[in-house]
Formats: sequence, C-alpha cells, structure tokens
Amino acid sequence: MASARVLDTDPSATGSIVTVPEPSPDRVAQSPAAPTLAGNAALGFTQIVLWGGTFFLIAVLAEPITRSTGWPQGIVVGALSLAIFVSGLPAPWIGRMIRRHGGRPVLVAGALVIAAGQVLLAFSTSLPVFLLAWVVMGLGMAASLYDPLFAAIGQAYGASARGAMTQIAIASGFAISVCWPATNFLVGQVGWRGACLVYAGLAALIVAPLYAWAIPRQRLVATPVAPPPAAGVAGPAAALAAPARLPGERLLAVTFTAAAVIMTAISVQLLLLLQAKGVAAGTAVALSALIGPAQVGVRIVELAFGRRAHPYWALLMSAGTVALGLLLLALDPALAWLAVVLYGAGNGMRTVVRGTLPLALYGQHEYAAVMGRLARLPLFGQAVTPLVCGAVSEWLGPDALLLVLLAVATLNLGLSLAVKGVAGPSGKKPS
Repeated sequence: MASARVLDTDPSATGSIVTVPEPSPDRVAQSPAAPTLAGNAALGFTQIVLWGGTFFLIAVLAEPITRSTGWPQGIVVGALSLAIFVSGLPAPWIGRMIRRHGGRPVLVAGALVIAAGQVLLAFSTSLPVFLLAWVVMGLGMAASLYDPLFAAIGQAYGASARGAMTQIAIASGFAISVCWPATNFLVGQVGWRGACLVYAGLAALIVAPLYAWAIPRQRLVATPVAPPPAAGVAGPAAALAAPARLPGERLLAVTFTAAAVIMTAISVQLLLLLQAKGVAAGTAVALSALIGPAQVGVRIVELAFGRRAHPYWALLMSAGTVALGLLLLALDPALAWLAVVLYGAGNGMRTVVRGTLPLALYGQHEYAAVMGRLARLPLFGQAVTPLVCGAVSEWLGPDALLLVLLAVATLNLGLSLAVKGVAGPSGKKPS
C-alpha cells in the first residue's frame, strides 16, 4: 500500500498542512512556466470576443431580431437567461475535466461550441431553433468564459496566477465598450444574422487558437493513487459519487451568487433605477458609462498594490463598495455619479475575487474542481434575476426594486464578513 506524505502547501494558497497519498511513480503533475504579459493580453482579448458574442449580444440584437422575425421580444430577450441557466448545469463537470485534462482542451472545445451555437443562431428560421442555438451557446459558455479560464490558469500556475487573472480582467473590462458599438456596426453592415456569423468566425478562428497558444499544456506525468472506496460503497459507485465539498465552499457559493445577482440586476435595470430617482435619460446613460472605467481602474489598483494582501480583503471591499453605492443612490440621487463609480469599482473587483479567493483558500490541487462547483449557483441566480427584477419593478415599482437590491447587497456584505471565519483572522485558512 502506498505510504502517505505531508506537503506544506503554498502559503498564499491555504497556509495549512495536508496529508496526501504518495503518487504512483509513473504520473506526476508538473507546473509550467510563469504566465506572460502577451499570453494574458491574448486571454483578455478572448473574453472580449466571447462575452460580446454571448452575454452582451442580445442587448443589441433583440430589436432587429424581433423586427425581422416577428418573434415575441420577451422570449427573444429571455433566450439569454436560458443560455445562462444551461451554462450552470455542466459547470462542476467542467471543473473536473479541467482538473483531469488541463484547461487547454476544455476551453478550446468551449470556444468551438459557442461558434457552433452562433452559426445555428444565424440560420435559425423558427423560434425553437433560435432557442436551441442559445442552449448550444450556453454549453460553450460553461467551458470558455471567466470561471473555466480562471480554473485553467489557476491550476496551471498556482500562486502566480493571481496577477494573470487581474491582467485578464483589466483587458476584458472593455468588453461592453468595444462590443456593443461593434455589434451595432455589424448589424448595420451585414444584418443580425451576419453579425452572428462574424462572432462565430472570431470564436473559431481566433479565440480557439489563442486558447491553444496561451494556455499551457498540462504535463501529467502522475496521478495520485486513488483512495480505497468508503466502507459499504462499491468501487464503481464510489467513482460516480460527487466529490465532497471543502470547508466554507457553500458559504462562498452563496456569497458569489448574491454578488452575481446584483451585477445582473444592475446591468438590466440601472437606467430605470436612475430615472426613477429623477435623473434625466441622457444623464443616466452618461452615468452608466462610468461603470467600465471604474471596473478597470480598480483592477489596475489591485494589480499594482493588492498582491501582498489576502484576496479576502478584496472580497470585503467589493461587497462594501457595492452596498455603499446602492445606499447612496437610495438616499441621495444628487450623488448618483458617486454611487455608480462605487458600484463599478466593487463589481470590477468581484470578477477578480471569484478567481483569486478560492485559489488562496483551497490551493492549486483542488482549484479547478472547486471553481466548477462554485460556478453553478451564481449562474442559476443570474438566469432568474432578469425575470424576478422585471416582476418586482412592474408590481412594486423601481424604488422597491432598489430596496430589494440594497437588502441583497447588505446580505452579501454579511456573508463576506462570515468568509473571514474560513480564511482565518490573518487571511489564511486555519489548519
């Protein structure tokens, strides 16, 4: 029987001592070289293209699609919720595949699946085919957007992945600013179907090769010896059993979900909320444009000064600034500009934290599988948020919706404070 050995994990990961079985001599995982600026910039570009062709696509295409097809606008817009929901279903499995095979084949496949969905979308002549296209795109999103990308580079680079995640988030922070005007231009030149084909070409011919180039090949020269099945559980049944969640994992999932719900709600309802507070329509549009620079700015600050701090403090800052921004908007519309900047800063940090904090808490070995499990609940929350927010706004009014979002933000702040019990008083998970 293989002996056990004690590994002192990376101090920036867990700071704890863990006991693992000795790996078999013929398979040991080796870490690749450190990430490069060129590779991180390339991966940031992939996120601009993929987010622009999935999450941010329907905001521009909804009107020309309904005009040319006569399909109900509610169903056309709701197709995005369908894709988000579908993307949450295989998320844990995607994490396990990245852990087992590395991120490169998974993300390349995800980009190609998105491209296939976009081609199907371009040629959809009936509403069922249109919805099927979004189902296909949802499956690709599960394997190619932030969560699987962060899982891939976190598993590949370990503690040095934090800077890479921040650089990727900085580059991709311009996705809306670039893709909405670009998509609108494409619709004017080649129609909405042609725009879908352009995005499909970009995903298949540029994004997939960039993933193959920028994400290192996982060199697996070892796999730990599998532990014996638990008493009373047959070997095959044990192999099919879901892996046990790690300490604090459910708390993180709920915390990330609350933050994702707020982000989705603000993305859909911000203009309505600002106008309900007496802000003119044109001013509301100008204020909403502050979100992008605020997101990118706080990521640059994190890259420059945040590396020495435990990511828990970035989580707390993210939750706190979002809550403060919503509170200012509710209490004093004259400070709407500051409210929007605070929200943008908190949301910008949220993107980085959801990649860096699990890596710090659970370490490189568990990271990809944990990221897959953590992705599911936030995606489900994002899928239902537009419907719930629309109902609350219609039945109770925008002011009531703002109070609901403020309550969720307060809950998120409390949950973020509770995460300190997982990270430990010094920002390290206790042994």
